[in-house]
Amino acid sequence: MSVEESPHKGKTGFKRACNAFFHSLEGFQAAWKHEDAFRQEVLLACALIPSAFFLSDAAIGRALMIASVLLVLVVELVNSAIEAAVDRISLENHPLAKRAKDIGSAAVLIALLNVLVVWGLVLLE
Repeated sequence: MSVEESPHKGKTGFKRACNAFFHSLEGFQAAWKHEDAFRQEVLLACALIPSAFFLSDAAIGRALMIASVLLVLVVELVNSAIEAAVDRISLENHPLAKRAKDIGSAAVLIALLNVLVVWGLVLLE
């Protein structure tokens, strides 16, 4: 049995970097178009990131605040990818599919709680 390889494997250098960049843009567009939670979190990030510059005088505080918000977006993208892959395999209810989706959702929840903790600690400092 042969394993089908991606046609993009083996590309190196600048061409590979360009392909990766444009695939990443397509990923952002797909997440924005198909994922309500991602859109909501992007809008939240658009409000919180500029606020970090006004709410913290310390560069490290601002960096932590911004990084915590960006982490939510990263985790949401990974969660959305897991959900799409699971749905691609099958739309039937299956305990393993539920587990995968629930674990991805738990990761997003932890990232959101991290925002609350980081922002709270920086603002109470």
